[in-house]
Amino acid sequence: MSARLSTVGAQVTCHRLIHIYSTGAGDVVALSGVDLRISAGERLALVGPSGSGKSTLVAILGGLLRPSAGRVYVGGHELSKLTPGRLAGLRGTTVGTVLQGAERNLLPYVSLRRNIWLAQRPAARLPGRRLDPPEAILELVGLAGEGRRRSGELTPGQRQRAALAQGLAAGPGLLLVDEPTSQLDATGRDEVLAALEAINTERGTTVVVVTHDGEVGARLGRAVTIRDGRVGAEGRDGREFAVVAGDGTIQLPPETLADFPPGTLFAVEHTDRTVTLRVEDRGPTGEA
Repeated sequence: MSARLSTVGAQVTCHRLIHIYSTGAGDVVALSGVDLRISAGERLALVGPSGSGKSTLVAILGGLLRPSAGRVYVGGHELSKLTPGRLAGLRGTTVGTVLQGAERNLLPYVSLRRNIWLAQRPAARLPGRRLDPPEAILELVGLAGEGRRRSGELTPGQRQRAALAQGLAAGPGLLLVDEPTSQLDATGRDEVLAALEAINTERGTTVVVVTHDGEVGARLGRAVTIRDGRVGAEGRDGREFAVVAGDGTIQLPPETLADFPPGTLFAVEHTDRTVTLRVEDRGPTGEA
């Protein structure tokens, strides 16, 4: 087995993160106060329906968007304070991003080895920077001996793992992966998940995966649900929990909302480790 260089995983912290898109029809709030901490070397899934804000959050973590308000730190860098040049440098060294659709990450006319070598060039120019050889990166994602092949010669699962190798080229502390299993069968999905687990376990890379697949979230160990631009729930080891946001708000599970319409009044009673919500008034259309 080839020798591999270790990676120091990047810690991620979001504090009251807000992002607003301006459109011809008015402003659209994509994120409305996200509080999130991801420990260095952790594996995490971001789940939620389309339009929930998870892709915007990943774009901010990758330095592709600046938040409208709030603070976000990646590996000790406060992203909103970095110049465009330093953000570009961060994307080439500290953060690796794998876009949805494996073919968007790979040049089809060169070999896998060449793809990785080209992606390593910006980081290789940094003084003292040591990078894994392309063969070691391919071995890590289960593609040992495939370096001479081109992306069009691979199965869908192999192509997605090659995209992961591309994202790892510069030895990032944070790897952001958008929907890596959405177009794969069960075998391909399991191959990709095994590669993500190897990346995290053997290199220490912090891995954040955007997914609609609950099984992917369960395999990663920690799943954060984004609803309406906020952290709505968190799953750990098969159990789901509500999350208190930085402003003290908490989202009820979607399946309970039909019973508690907007405007419902709750009396809050709590002891040392128990909080009870007692309905006092369901609003103008309900009864206490």
